[in-house]
Amino acid sequence: MTIDKSLKIRRGGTGNRSVLTRMERLEKLKETDRWQEGDSPLGLPKVRVRKLQMKKKKKKKEGEEEGEDSSAT
Repeated sequence: MTIDKSLKIRRGGTGNRSVLTRMERLEKLKETDRWQEGDSPLGLPKVRVRKLQMKKKKKKKEGEEEGEDSSAT
């Protein structure tokens, strides 16, 4: 039997996750000194996951660039 195309895992299909695994949460908490070795891994405090967003650069209109060059001479 074959797998349907919609069920196949694509290479870049994972994207950004909004939830961390317990081990990832422990690593983040260790970095900020909010968890020490030997503390209980149950009932961990929340860890904020920040998503990076790239801002789009605004393109200059060709008419504006030409107008600036002609006024300079």
